[in-house]
Amino acid sequence: MNRRTELLKLIKYGLVGAMNTGVDFIVFCILVYGVGWGTVGAQVLAYSAGLMNSYLLNRYWTFRTTHTQSKQSKQIIRFVVVNAISFASATLVLLALEQWGIHTVVAKMLSIAASLVLNYVGYRLWVFRKEPYNETMG
Repeated sequence: MNRRTELLKLIKYGLVGAMNTGVDFIVFCILVYGVGWGTVGAQVLAYSAGLMNSYLLNRYWTFRTTHTQSKQSKQIIRFVVVNAISFASATLVLLALEQWGIHTVVAKMLSIAASLVLNYVGYRLWVFRKEPYNETMG
C-alpha cells in the first residue's frame, strides 16, 4: 500500500471520527444537561450512537471492505472488541478527570481524544484489514 492511499484512509478516518465525535458529544450533552442523566449512563448511550455511525462509515467509506456474511460477522466482533477497549479507556479517563475537578465537558473532550489512536490502529490492522484472496475459498 502506498503512502498516498494510507494518507487518504487517515483523512477519511479523521472525517468519520469528527462525525462520530459530534454524534457522541451531542447525545452526551443532551442526556446530561437536557435530560439530567448521570455521566456513566449518558456515556454508554452516547458512545453507542457514535459506534453505530463509526462502523457503517468506516466499513463502507474509509476502509471499503466487502466480505461474505460470515466474514462480516467476524469483522463486527472485532469492531466491538476494539471499541469495548476504547470505551473502557475513554470512560476511565472521563471519570478520572472529573474526580480531579475538571469540568465534565472538558473531561469528555479529553476522553474522546484518548481513544482516537487506539481505534485507528485497531481498525486498520485488525478490524478492516484487507483479507488475502484465497482461490480455494472464492
